[in-house]
Formats: sequence, structure tokens, C-alpha cells
Amino acid sequence: MKLDVRGEICPYPMSKAVDALGTLPEGEALEVLTDHPPALETIPFYVVRLGYRCVVEEDGPGQWRIRITRADSSDPS
Repeated sequence: MKLDVRGEICPYPMSKAVDALGTLPEGEALEVLTDHPPALETIPFYVVRLGYRCVVEEDGPGQWRIRITRADSSDPS
């Protein structure tokens, strides 16, 4: 599942990511696309507290992809 929040500023990227996690099918990952640097701290911090794993990758100049999976997922990423 992909969530594109590029162009949005806090608190919207985190809020939308958390809302999307509530509808995420079992076994799937959520990929959040963002260009808002503070989201690189707020989203991982919050979702890890909710029991998810999080990987941040640079997706281009000034853009990032945050991949969120369940901590107990068999997904290796």
C-alpha cells in the first residue's frame, strides 16, 4: 500500500500514515512517500511505539520512502 504525502507538512504526514496503518491488510507493508524532513523523525518514532518496524530510504533529492511493516512480519526489509 502506498501513501503519497509529498507537499504536506506536520502533522499531516504522520496522521495520515497512522490512519493508513489502521486499514493495512495483514502481511502488507505501507510505503509513505514524503518530502518533509521532520516526518523522518515523527513517523518512525510513533509507528515503532505502535509495534511496527520502519525503514527510511532516500527516494531522490529531498524525497524519502518510509516502509512500515508489522514487527512480527516475515518480511525481511
